Amino acid sequence: MDFIFQRSYRGPLKAVLLDWAGTTMDYGCFAPAVVFMEVYKRKGVEITIEEARAPMGAHKKVHIRTISKNEEVAKRWEAVHGRKPCECDVDAMFQDFIPLQLACLADYADLIPGTLEAVAGFRSRGLKIGSTTGYTGEMMDLLQAEATRRGYTPDATVCATQVPAGRPYPYMCLQNAILLQTYPMEAMVKIGDTLPDIEEGLNAGMWTIGLARTGNELGLTESQIAALDPEVLDTKLQRAYRRMQQTGAHYVVDGISDVMPLLDDIEARLRRGERP
Repeated sequence: MDFIFQRSYRGPLKAVLLDWAGTTMDYGCFAPAVVFMEVYKRKGVEITIEEARAPMGAHKKVHIRTISKNEEVAKRWEAVHGRKPCECDVDAMFQDFIPLQLACLADYADLIPGTLEAVAGFRSRGLKIGSTTGYTGEMMDLLQAEATRRGYTPDATVCATQVPAGRPYPYMCLQNAILLQTYPMEAMVKIGDTLPDIEEGLNAGMWTIGLARTGNELGLTESQIAALDPEVLDTKLQRAYRRMQQTGAHYVVDGISDVMPLLDDIEARLRRGERP
């Protein structure tokens, strides 16, 4: 037989799944980063902001564990404690992390410029809006209340603690599909500012859009960006774009306000029979 035939979806997009910190709120993704630094400091070990940011997007306990496996961090830990960090240390730091994060989340809850306009644009296309996060359910209760006060309420939210495993596993995306009653997965777009965001969407069989300027990859506030030398900013942005593209993102843009035109392109690709 010379030909085989394959079923393919040719319809419109049905939903977008958004990350939280660095994507829709907390420009520069600072709330978790500063707390990761603090929990290590409380154990007598200083870590840099870059080390704190490296695993961003993962379940917060997984994030702490991943930092502990960083070779330089492990050396500093051993110099202080006489041994490498172990799982009991990860457990203890995660217990410290929870109240510290809850205490400061509201301070970083302002929406990223363009979020409300983008959400209105998504809804005008008839898209459902879901979300995934590395925050715990308790943290998300607080954040969702803050977001609602500012005019943003997604149709569904799934935390890493509500599924077998967080990013880069696809389970939060799949649970969103169930809650939104939306299929197939190629009719959905995952949007986020971290590399695990991209991996999560790809592993779920979704289109993925990386946000390079407003989140963890650049890791700067709007005022810090404005103060940068243009050439330095361009170098940092190029690195962020390249890292997301190399991770497999179908598209990379500066922020959520740049997403809408990409949805037209994705729908054109779907009509041609393309898949993520």
